[in-house]
Amino acid sequence: MSTYVEVRSDPTLWERIRSRKKGKSIAAAYGVLVAAFVTLAYLLSLAGWLPADPDAMDLGAMNQLPSASHLLGTDFVGRDLLSRAMVGTQAFFLPGLLSVGVSLLFGTLFGVLAGFWPERFATPVGLFLQLMESLPKLVLVLLVIALFRPDIYLILLVVGVTNIPATAELLRAKIATLKRKSYIEAALALGVHPARVIGKHILWLHGRGVLLVQATVGMGEAILIETSLSYLGFGVQEPTPSWGNMVALGKDYFFRGELWVSTAPAIPILLTVLGFYLLGDALREPIAERRAS
Repeated sequence: MSTYVEVRSDPTLWERIRSRKKGKSIAAAYGVLVAAFVTLAYLLSLAGWLPADPDAMDLGAMNQLPSASHLLGTDFVGRDLLSRAMVGTQAFFLPGLLSVGVSLLFGTLFGVLAGFWPERFATPVGLFLQLMESLPKLVLVLLVIALFRPDIYLILLVVGVTNIPATAELLRAKIATLKRKSYIEAALALGVHPARVIGKHILWLHGRGVLLVQATVGMGEAILIETSLSYLGFGVQEPTPSWGNMVALGKDYFFRGELWVSTAPAIPILLTVLGFYLLGDALREPIAERRAS
């Protein structure tokens, strides 16, 4: 009599997300939608496909609420808020990607060194990461601004550097666990090059989810920091639009009852940062389940 054995492959990360509660699936879908809209607005602003000229002033249409001619209203000198909000994505999109890229690249490097060769690199890398983590992020950013008067790229580069320890520690712990797995030990015993084991079996098959979570959370943090600094006058300066300086320019009208001038750019900040954080949170639980299984 023949015996059939059913072989089931491990569910993918997306299948784990779909199997979660409905709320987590909605959060993940919302985060993906936010990322898509931000990317689309950035690309349209680069191509110049805007509803109106973001710098054109119309003193006869100051502080207008949303209408057919201005879908998001106008600011205190009659500039179209929707066009300026779309152009404002340029203030954080590439600098944010730079911040995320730096934290992932060097975090991966230090995590691999400390996790795969702990006998040689665990102590020096650990001490270096502890030193970096002990530096207060906001104080360091303000110190760089005070000393160098940098543009937003350098500011968010510093933010990316301060996020390196978190990524490195997550990968170090992941690699330390994977090194005890039989298939990793067997691959190394059979003479498979460590670079192939690290690249394929560790980073690609098991580490990409961790890096994806760090990327989404890091992008949300980069947007929040850029808009906060621009609001305070340390980031992007007028007349270049940024969501932060758009809120700052409308704050004087807030207490006069004209709430929309500052509320209109504040809503994209809230929705975008929330979307990236919800996406990271929705991805984190399936990854934790995969690690435990």
